Amino acid sequence: MIKLYTDNTFLTEANRAFVFPLLFDLVYVKNEFLNQYYSIVDNIEECNIVVFPVDYNIFCRKTKPLNMLCLKAKTNSKPIWLYTAGDFGFTVYIPNSYNFRLGGFDSKLNKNTFILPSFVNDPYKTVLKQSFSVMPKTELPVIGFVGHANTGILNYIKSYLSYLKLRLKRIFKRRFFDLQKFYPSSSIRGKVLNKLKRSKRIETNFILRKKYRAGAVSQQQKEKTTQDFYNNIYNNIYTFCMRGVGNFSVRFYETLAVGRIPVLLNTDCRLPLTNYIDWKKHTVIIDASSKVSIASQIADFHNSKSDDEIKAMQQNNRLLWETQLMRHSYFKTIHDLFLNKIEDNA
Repeated sequence: MIKLYTDNTFLTEANRAFVFPLLFDLVYVKNEFLNQYYSIVDNIEECNIVVFPVDYNIFCRKTKPLNMLCLKAKTNSKPIWLYTAGDFGFTVYIPNSYNFRLGGFDSKLNKNTFILPSFVNDPYKTVLKQSFSVMPKTELPVIGFVGHANTGILNYIKSYLSYLKLRLKRIFKRRFFDLQKFYPSSSIRGKVLNKLKRSKRIETNFILRKKYRAGAVSQQQKEKTTQDFYNNIYNNIYTFCMRGVGNFSVRFYETLAVGRIPVLLNTDCRLPLTNYIDWKKHTVIIDASSKVSIASQIADFHNSKSDDEIKAMQQNNRLLWETQLMRHSYFKTIHDLFLNKIEDNA
């Protein structure tokens, strides 16, 4: 068992949405499974790891509690776990700390950065309302996609203005996140998908939206767009996935949860547990810089696999999501990885 120490005064109902994800399960939900592997102690001398209780964007503004917890960790030679939320994440230079974040650029992230999966609910229980099953291999690979892909100039301008607004917040230190170049994800996504639609080597099943979730406002509209989204993933062996504003894809994890095969456009992504999971066995990773077209890369992958291999890959992806990428299973794996470090240093 790993023993955690944190500043409990931040674990309030008001901070429920901002807590370190593991603490959400231990304090708010009281997950019985994770309580077998983690406990929160009141004495820092007894702990293995110090945890910043809430998103660093919030905690760093509370100078006194932040400095106090850092000093306690340093004095007692305890490693720190911290969480930088949001689309971008933030590189924090605190010695002996481990940063949990959703995205970032693999070439720029250090070894103490842990990528969090996007924790999604089980679509078979919430939306699809059926049992998991695999699809047989088709003659041509069939790629699905439902989502925002707008190549219009007005959408481009709107995206750029949003980017400038965020830059200003960063300059005036109203938000902390790693700086990145402007990336009009919706426009780029639209261009890539339109190229795929014209290819004769693959088949596509795309529903392209000009607005996020087709501009759904009412609960009924939201339920309809969610149903369309998951039906599309379920009914296609492959789903096209690429980054949004931040350098990660929620759709990637939703595809794995359905037990289908993500086609990931690699934009210098770091995926979760990269030293633990062989991601090439679970996804089609597309090299955007290759002279081989994206459609051909997908077709070549599909043609290299037998029907049994395609089915097994779907089964393994669903199993991977259940055993490594759900919140409780992810932090069980993190427990095992860090417990080995703790025992090695003992």
